[in-house]
Amino acid sequence: MSEKVTIYDIAEKLNITAATVSRALNNNPKIKESTRDLVLKTAASMNYKQNKLALALKSGRSNNIGVIVPRVDSNFFASVIRGIEEELYPHGYQVIICQTHESTKRENENLHTLVDAQVDGIMMSVTDVSNENDSAFRNVLQKNVPLIFFDRSKHIEGVSSVTINDFKGGYMTTKHLIDEGCKCIAHLSGDQSLEIFKNRFLGYKQALLDNGIPFKEEYVIYSKSSVDAGKEAVEILLDLETPPDAIFSSSDFAALGAIKELQSRNISIPKEFCVAGFSNEPFTKFMELSITSVDQSPLEMGRMSARVFLEQVDKTDTIKIEKKVVLAPELHIRKSSTRTIF
Repeated sequence: MSEKVTIYDIAEKLNITAATVSRALNNNPKIKESTRDLVLKTAASMNYKQNKLALALKSGRSNNIGVIVPRVDSNFFASVIRGIEEELYPHGYQVIICQTHESTKRENENLHTLVDAQVDGIMMSVTDVSNENDSAFRNVLQKNVPLIFFDRSKHIEGVSSVTINDFKGGYMTTKHLIDEGCKCIAHLSGDQSLEIFKNRFLGYKQALLDNGIPFKEEYVIYSKSSVDAGKEAVEILLDLETPPDAIFSSSDFAALGAIKELQSRNISIPKEFCVAGFSNEPFTKFMELSITSVDQSPLEMGRMSARVFLEQVDKTDTIKIEKKVVLAPELHIRKSSTRTIF
């Protein structure tokens, strides 16, 4: 394999200094246009590739953005990443994607790796809200790297966030189930140490109270976002002395599992039992029994996160204004919960 071409090779071929070559490649205004054109043409003919890391160290900018998500095999996070990339690519930025797999250790490693790689900003959905990685977040800010949370966030001074109104999403979904005649509504909740799941639960609870329906602790099942978790939750709920007649799930996957278990028991949906989920995963609208779900607007969330970043880096001073953007949820009503239309 041939050795990489350096600026010294170009300088030797043109009989000029390496400093002149460097200035020409970096579009220094002190270099004559004819010299710059000659250097660029020669560099291209010699297949010269700039050392982007060295350039980043010198200029302080890499034009790379780090994005940290729990996992990429999720339509929601994939759509957020797409929104970020679509917004930033026209501005010359490339996206580096990292996964935490719900591990705070990996989250911490991702943060350090991205900072060491001289990224110009980091956008992320946090793994949990413990204080375990607070020092890593502050390290990012101390390096003057913009940090933006999306979807899952926590309160760190100086960090902007882009989320949806999860409380409203939980409230409007529960109110819809009540309007359909459901009287005993259960809730499948995620880890309430995360604000998104806590707020969905609080919205659910408030909708019950506002409509004169008693809140029952036994109707709240803490489950993972999986089909199997939804099935197991239904098994528990149907064994209660007074089983529920509806489920509001904080996860579409758990809602799907709940539906499968109800159908295996020949319980009619939505006539006998209504189900609604959260996230508006693609499968929810393509099933024969389409599933009611709350749309989190992931594309818009990604685009808005990118815009918040661009606002911060475009500022000429060192003051970064912390922004809290909250998007409005949208309830898509479908067959799984609608007794009056379908």
